[in-house]
Formats: sequence, C-alpha cells, structure tokens
Amino acid sequence: MREDYHPPVEEYLTTIYELSEDGVTVIQARLVERLGYSAPAISEMVNRLKKDGFLTVIGRSISLTVEGRRLAESVVRKHRLAERLLTDVIGLPWHRAHLEAGRWEHVISDEVEARLRIILDDPSTCPHGNPIPGTVQTDHSVVPLSSARPGDQVMLRRVTETVELDDTAMTYLSDNGFITGQSAKVAGKAPDGSLSLTVGKNTVVLGSLLGENLYVSIS
Repeated sequence: MREDYHPPVEEYLTTIYELSEDGVTVIQARLVERLGYSAPAISEMVNRLKKDGFLTVIGRSISLTVEGRRLAESVVRKHRLAERLLTDVIGLPWHRAHLEAGRWEHVISDEVEARLRIILDDPSTCPHGNPIPGTVQTDHSVVPLSSARPGDQVMLRRVTETVELDDTAMTYLSDNGFITGQSAKVAGKAPDGSLSLTVGKNTVVLGSLLGENLYVSIS
C-alpha cells in the first residue's frame, strides 16, 4: 500500500470499479448497499474523492477519473493475484479466496506483485473468472446464465463481485461443484427464472438473481 493513500480511499475506488465492471450504473445508493455505510458517510467520502481528483460526478452518476481508475486497477490487480496465489499455490478453497485476498490487497508491494505475476505465469483472470487488469484477456463469448434454456450445455466462466461477496452463494456453488471452468447441463427453467442444472451427479437449483450474476459460455 502506498503510504499516501488510506485503505478507505482504496475501498471506495475499487467498489466503484467493480460495480462498473458488473455493468451497474454507480450512484450513491449502490455504494450504500455494497459498503454498508450510512448515506451521509457515503456522500461525505464521494465529495472528498471528487475534490481529490479521483471521481467525476455528473448528476447522480459516479465514475472514476484517470487517476482514480489507475489506483483502483492497482488494488484490484493485487487482490486477484492474491486470490490466484491462495487457490493455486496455497490450496485455499475456491469460495474462501475473495475474503482472504481482501486482507492482502492493501499490503502487497509493487515488487511482490511483479514476482507473483512471474510465479503464477501471468494469469489473465482470478479464480472466479474476473479479469486481472493489465493482462491480455482470452476471448470467450459469455452471457448471463439466466439467458440459458433447458437443454443447453454451459460452462461457468465468471462469477461477478456481487456473488463473490455472498458467502452463502459461493459456498453453495463450491459444495455442488459449479465453479469456474465447470460444465453443466440446464435441466429446467421455472416461470420465475430459477434454473435447475445437472453438474456431474448433482442437481443444482439457482435463483434468477444468482443466474444473472453468473456468466457462462453455451455450446
């Protein structure tokens, strides 16, 4: 962590980055939902970050400036490399990597980051399929799982940050073997959008909201 930045600043910038990455229009209400702080506290920090040149606010819409994005990408890159180290080298379970990496992201130096990229063979995504900033991405054509139909063969490619923050959902996916890189067959789709998947010998039922936040390739 650079000494001239305080972790709460990084927390806000990375949250805005991740919400934008998930296609969410960032407004203060979304930050209240994601961070769990009061509306006045969110408003005060947004105004501070705007004054410091990290944010642009047009109407209710909040976006990162070039400097804000540069700092956010640095923290996100270290977080996702830490997730890779935790799962690929240390052997931490897939669903626990996000929380643990959140403790590491602010203390990984640029020098250690460079070594991690070498040790891990410069991965392009975290274990949950989210892109590591600054790397060349594999061109997978992905769509939300919610758009799949019965009979489709799908492969899980990406789990959004929204789901990564939901320990119950991540544990459920992990326990049933539906993790990134795993194939499944869509067995059924209910009128409310819930999906039944066949994953190996398991039947996995996913609600419509979860299905909107899992990205798959369909064959």
